[in-house]
Amino acid sequence: MPDVLIADDHPLFRDALQRAVVAAIPEASVHSADSVYSLLGLIEQYPDAELLLLDLHMPGARGYSALAHIRGQNPGLPTIVVSGHEDVAVARRALAHGASAYIPKSTPGEDIITAIRKVLDGDVWLPHQLVGGGAELKPDEAAVADRIATLTPQQFRVLTMIAEGLLNKQIAYDLGVSEATVKAHMTAIMRKLGVNNRTQVALAASHLAIDQEAMPSLPDDEEN
Repeated sequence: MPDVLIADDHPLFRDALQRAVVAAIPEASVHSADSVYSLLGLIEQYPDAELLLLDLHMPGARGYSALAHIRGQNPGLPTIVVSGHEDVAVARRALAHGASAYIPKSTPGEDIITAIRKVLDGDVWLPHQLVGGGAELKPDEAAVADRIATLTPQQFRVLTMIAEGLLNKQIAYDLGVSEATVKAHMTAIMRKLGVNNRTQVALAASHLAIDQEAMPSLPDDEEN
């Protein structure tokens, strides 16, 4: 029985994706997550999953960061990106980051089923209105994606919380660890990203934003 993972924080769309998966793969066992954090747990629980459907916009996901991390850590897991964006440039960047398909949330159910089947057959799928254009990343974006791919799941969690502007003590509370542990993760993250402080960590993550969102202000006493 193949395991399929769905990560989307909107219950109605998550249910729609589950129906499409079951229609495409009747024998599939579907496992859902409503945040990147719970998704990382599912990936650890089902390391041989056959497919992932990943929403770009949900808790713990900033732009393409979750996609870059998951593809780097799990290159054998085919990933379909779902998103509210209907821009060809957004879709092509998703493919360049390793997605096997890009499904706008306005896509009819039959097309979602087709996309799932195509990806499981080893093909790449885009809706006809988004076909065309290149799929190369800018050098800075590609370099950051490669570095984010080397982070452990816990380091990636800390990275996303830094990008959201959380303090070390807030991160420690949310993760159920000590501030010393958070600082140790920070040191490892800075080393892997090739930066020297907290602000530079957040700026590095911003390279994977879809719309290059403005980064939150970061307190001086939390920079290291």
